[in-house]
Amino acid sequence: MILFVLAGCTSATEGQQSDNPKELELLFNFAARSLDPNVDSSYVPLRAGITETLVHLNDDTLKLEPWLAESWESEDGQEWIIQLKKGVTFQNGNPMDGKAVKASLERSIKDNVAIKNALRIATIEADGLQLTIKTISPFPEFPSELVHPNTSIIDVTEPDFINKPEGTGPFAVSSFIPGTAVDLVRYDGYWDGVAKLEAARFSFNEDANARSLALESGNADIVFRPEVQNLEILEALPGIKVESTSTFRVHQMTMNLERETMKDIHVRKAVDVLVNRQSIAETILKGHAEVAEGPFPSTFSFAPDYPEKLTGLEYAKDLLAQGGYEIKEGVMEKQGKPLVLTLLTYSARADLPLIAQVFQSDAKQLGIAVDIQQIEVPEEYMAANRDWDLATYSNLTAPRGDAGYYLNATYHPHGALNFSGADDAALTALIDELNKTVGQEARSAIAEEIALYVDEQVYNSFILHPNTLVAYNADKVENWVTSKSEYYMLTHTLDVK
Repeated sequence: MILFVLAGCTSATEGQQSDNPKELELLFNFAARSLDPNVDSSYVPLRAGITETLVHLNDDTLKLEPWLAESWESEDGQEWIIQLKKGVTFQNGNPMDGKAVKASLERSIKDNVAIKNALRIATIEADGLQLTIKTISPFPEFPSELVHPNTSIIDVTEPDFINKPEGTGPFAVSSFIPGTAVDLVRYDGYWDGVAKLEAARFSFNEDANARSLALESGNADIVFRPEVQNLEILEALPGIKVESTSTFRVHQMTMNLERETMKDIHVRKAVDVLVNRQSIAETILKGHAEVAEGPFPSTFSFAPDYPEKLTGLEYAKDLLAQGGYEIKEGVMEKQGKPLVLTLLTYSARADLPLIAQVFQSDAKQLGIAVDIQQIEVPEEYMAANRDWDLATYSNLTAPRGDAGYYLNATYHPHGALNFSGADDAALTALIDELNKTVGQEARSAIAEEIALYVDEQVYNSFILHPNTLVAYNADKVENWVTSKSEYYMLTHTLDVK
C-alpha cells in the first residue's frame, strides 16, 4: 500500500489518488530481472501495460490492427510507409513521433540480434509522424513482426531501461524489484483513454502451487497458470473464476542436432514415439490441452494433415534396432556404448518437469538412461551451451497469426530460437521462399510443406498445445480477458468493482 501511495506522487499521474484506490495484483509465472522491453524474454513491459508496439494482434480474428501505427503500406513489400498516431506521448510527457520511434527501433535492432534478424531492416527514415522503412529484401509479412513485444516503442533518451522504461502504455513504472514485482501507477496522459485502475502490481512466482495459494489467501487477484492439480479447489472457492483458453503455444521436445546421438534419425524417431501425448494431456494437464501433431494447432490453415503417429515402447525399440542399438543386460547400447540422454527442463512451466519425468520413466524401460537437469532461463542456457541432447521447451508458434515467425525463428540457421542448431539447406530454401510469398493461401501451402518436412526429419518432437489457464477473483476483477497470444494483460479497460 505504501508503494501505491508513493506512486500517486509520480509525474505519471496528473490527478490525486482516491481514499480507496482502484488497484489489483497479477501474479505471473516467470520472474523478470529486467524491464528492458527490447531484450527481456518475459515480455513483462508489454504484458504489464508499460509499453506498446506499432501493430496489435486481434486475438479473435488473428488480424493485424493499428496500435501506435495508424497505418502501413507498401507497393513492393520492401519499402514500407508507416503513419504514426497523433497525440501519443511517453509517460515522461515527451511526444512519440517519427524521430523517437526510429531511435527506439534502431536501439532494439542494435541490442537484440533476434529482433535484427526478424525485422531485416536496412534503413529507417523519419519525417514528422511518418516512417519510411526499407527491408534488406522483399518481406511481405514485415508488419506482423512489429507485433513482437521486443519491438516495443520507448523513449531512448531515458537511459534506465532495466528499471524504468518510459513507454506509451496506460501504466508507468513506480518501482521495480528484480525477480519480485513491478509496481505500476496510472498514466493520466494515456492516448487511448485513462485507465480504470489507479495502480497495479505485476508480481512473479515460478512456483505454480504458491501462485494458487496466493489467490486462495487473497494475496493476488489474478493468477497466471495456477497449479493444474488444484483447479478443482480453486473453482470451488466463492467468487473465484478459472478460465481455460486454447492458445498458440506448443510444448515440445527440442532436439540438439549438434550432438552425435541426436544426429541419428532413428534415435530422434525413437524419442518421438516414446512420448505418450494422450496420457500426458490427460494426467498432467488434466485435459486442458490438445495433443500436438506438429507445431501449429489444428485450427490454423497452415497446419497440415500428418501421417498417423505411432506411440509405444516396441516401436521405439524397433527404430533403435534399425540404428544399430540393442539391449544388453538391461542397457540400450550401440557398439558397447550405453545410450544416455541429457534432458533439460525448467520449473517456470510446472508441467514441463513432469513431462520430463514421464519420459525418463518410459525410456528407462528400454534401458535408456535419461539425466534430467533443471535450468532457470532456457533460452539463455540452450543458446550458450551444447552439453545437452533434449529439452522440454514451450514456445508460441503463431502469436501473429502467421507461420513465418516460428519457422524462421526455430529452423532458419540465423533464427533466434534455433536451439537445435538446424542447418538444412532444403529447409532453409523453403523458409526463404515463404518469406518472399504474398497471400495467405500461398503462404499456408508453403508452411504446410515445411511443417511436413520437419515432421519427416523429426527435428523436434511436438507433445501438446496447452491451454492458457488463468484464475481470478471475479467478485473484484472486471473486464479481464485471457489472451490467446499471452501478450496483453494489464490493459486500460481492466477494472475492479
